[in-house]
Amino acid sequence: MINSKFLLSAMFAMACSATVFAQDDSFDLSSQRGEKQDVNMVPGKKINHHGIIVNPTPHNFSVDAQQLIDLSQGVNVVDKQKKFANDLGFVKQDKKGVKLTIDFGKKAAQKAGLKKMVSGAYLLTADNNGINIVGYDERGAFYALQTMRQLLDSPATGGKMPYTQCNDYPDLPLRGVVEGFYGEPWSHQVRLSLIEYYGRNKLNEYVYGPKDDPYHSSPNWRKPYPEDQARNIHELVEACNRNRVDFVWAIHPGKDIKWNEEDYQNLVNKFNHMYDLGVRSFAIHFDDIEGEGTDSNKQVDLLNRLTKEFVKTKSGVAPLVVCPTDYSQLWASPKENGQLAIYGKRLDPSINVFWTGAVVCSDLDKATLDFVDSRIKRPAYYWWNFPVTDYARHIIMQGPAYGLENDITDQMTCGVLSNPMEHGEASKLALYGVADYNWNVKDYNPIDNWERGLVDLTPEAHDAYRTFAIHSCDTETGYRRAESWETRTFRLADYTDAKASALKNEFEKVEKAPDTMERDCKNPLLMKELRPWLVEFKKLGKRCNTTLDLMKEFRSGNYASFWSNYLRNRMTNVDLTAYQAHKSGTMKLQPFYENGMDDMAVEFFHKIAGKTPAFYNAVGTYATLRTTQSKLMLDGDIKTFYHSGNSQNTGDWIGLDLGAVRPVREVRIIQGRNSVDDVDYFDNTILEASADGKTWTALTGELPKTYEINWKGEPVEARYVRMRKLQSEKKSWCAVREFIVNPTTPESLPFKVEAADVNAAMPAFDENPCTSFNNAGKLTFGIENGTVSYTLLTDKAMAKGNVVFNQYNKKGKLISSTPVDNSLMSVNVVKKAVKAELEGSVEVFEIIANK
Repeated sequence: MINSKFLLSAMFAMACSATVFAQDDSFDLSSQRGEKQDVNMVPGKKINHHGIIVNPTPHNFSVDAQQLIDLSQGVNVVDKQKKFANDLGFVKQDKKGVKLTIDFGKKAAQKAGLKKMVSGAYLLTADNNGINIVGYDERGAFYALQTMRQLLDSPATGGKMPYTQCNDYPDLPLRGVVEGFYGEPWSHQVRLSLIEYYGRNKLNEYVYGPKDDPYHSSPNWRKPYPEDQARNIHELVEACNRNRVDFVWAIHPGKDIKWNEEDYQNLVNKFNHMYDLGVRSFAIHFDDIEGEGTDSNKQVDLLNRLTKEFVKTKSGVAPLVVCPTDYSQLWASPKENGQLAIYGKRLDPSINVFWTGAVVCSDLDKATLDFVDSRIKRPAYYWWNFPVTDYARHIIMQGPAYGLENDITDQMTCGVLSNPMEHGEASKLALYGVADYNWNVKDYNPIDNWERGLVDLTPEAHDAYRTFAIHSCDTETGYRRAESWETRTFRLADYTDAKASALKNEFEKVEKAPDTMERDCKNPLLMKELRPWLVEFKKLGKRCNTTLDLMKEFRSGNYASFWSNYLRNRMTNVDLTAYQAHKSGTMKLQPFYENGMDDMAVEFFHKIAGKTPAFYNAVGTYATLRTTQSKLMLDGDIKTFYHSGNSQNTGDWIGLDLGAVRPVREVRIIQGRNSVDDVDYFDNTILEASADGKTWTALTGELPKTYEINWKGEPVEARYVRMRKLQSEKKSWCAVREFIVNPTTPESLPFKVEAADVNAAMPAFDENPCTSFNNAGKLTFGIENGTVSYTLLTDKAMAKGNVVFNQYNKKGKLISSTPVDNSLMSVNVVKKAVKAELEGSVEVFEIIANK
């Protein structure tokens, strides 16, 4: 897992290639994608806990912070079962201290009056008689100690123990984390840090199954781990035991398994090897495979035989867990002969079954559990693909854990398992919420949990961390998450000083937050993971701040100063590479910067040229076309692509708004992510144009299985151009690498252009102020009849040496030479001039002929 690996993120970039994953090239489930693009708001609200912070939220919990037990003399521990000597490091122990009694067991629990007799349940009381803990089992007593530790750490208690009554229990029996992503597995140090975090927050399962661990998957699943790696796994098992977490070792044999006795013995041998390392819980993953390994009946035969011959014969082995090939409702067969139904009829009832929900990355609701449970005949084990980002590696998810219905019971699911990011420390914020939900489903409050989690993870820098986290929540495509919900941005047309002032305050916070995190955050592992994003976050805050200033300057009409400052706020190619690799603020901050810069460029061109620029915007039936992601099909780079982010259906269309009615003479569209073998394209389409967006004229006939559309013809007056999907069974996403209308070419211009590379010089005449080329010598062009002057848009501040604008008569004699000393300047055409020349090393954005 996860199939969302194939949900390639559409990142805004001018020079990036498609993301590469460590997946067998022969396997592509792209055609089965159908991720929802809805962005729902985070439910819940922040609560005043009056300084008492406990996670997960307990049931039957009352605290009197006015009555505190002084533990400065320590505690006198009465550990009746002799199990907790290593779990009391958070308190001083002294025979003269306050009595702390710890016991567990069914009889003790019944006598104490525990509300629920389930694993992990406990009673914690603290009053003038001392502190008393009774657990249903050892794990329950351990959890009571975690609650006690959090009470002592709470702001309201000052290290003292408040009078407490806590009769607590988990709602869901399995509460875990799966290291099941594609990409770089966690380091040993991070894994150990996470295991301790699981224990503190009452999570009880860690499934070890990183896709890029070669000894977990094919072909090396048959081989034992090398000595050093085996030693690390043993240490992980021991750490899990200390934190009362079940270490579940998963194997992924389905890519090349042979359904014969030899491979069965290979599997048993590997299990025995892991058993010798201390592993007592096992999972088999048949996800993301094709071929022989997908045979449902053979999977069941294997699992049942392992249960009989290994699980039930080895001491202390827990029931197996399986991830089916049909792990998502999106492609799971609902029929009686489907894999889930076969599992329900034949699979040993002790074996738990993973399930990702309606689609690969999706919310947890009763509808999807009804679907799977009715077929597998047991409560599914919900594999929640959050906060995983192996399908959006440029994102580091720091938003709230939400999308989990509050009326789910243990009769519907045996638990929720989170698949986090490859950034383990940064995943803790989401896991804080996953732990809270699993423990107390009904009372789970995502916003409040997130606010508490920020403080828990970075108590010394939580305000700065919050500023970063609230702007680093969304994936841009795939499993969408609310982001920047407290920030109101606007477009240039809606600018007011009041709006700008409010927004500037937020941008200043954004710009300062990374430095505060660097100075104050005391979690080096977290900072190591966040640092590349924090570096770019600071730059983004500065760019956004400057964009606000530019908007004000533009509105003042000081265009020369504006243009010079505008150029300084652009990104270089180096900036773009970093910007695309470590994104935050994708829902509001980056669009504000990008749209603001574009809006100003368009209006600026209109002001100085007196006409609408050839700056085109994407339109169509996909919501993501309205975002900055659509620029990827307008950037002139065939290695980048816009991705629809949703399944295609007959009638869907992708097009361009040309800004004004124009004579459309040429259209070129390149579909697919990277090749003619790609599945993400409209495999039956038609090219159309419209002046009003209502009445459409066909430019082509039906175009079946056409990756590249090239149309030239008699000009058609149109403002909109689109490709529309005709009848087809294809349901995959659609990708577009390039969508070009009326490309500026030497042949399309009414005058002759001469340059070292004529095609490279075309941005100087394309009527788009956002494109440019670097003139390194001489750019010569004919002067059209009626031209009285030229407006030059350059980056003079970055020019190397002298830059001049020369004019020649028809005999080729130089008759005028004007120094280019400003980025925005006008040069009058002298009498008898027929040819002009820009000479010098300078970036040229536009040469505008004024008539």
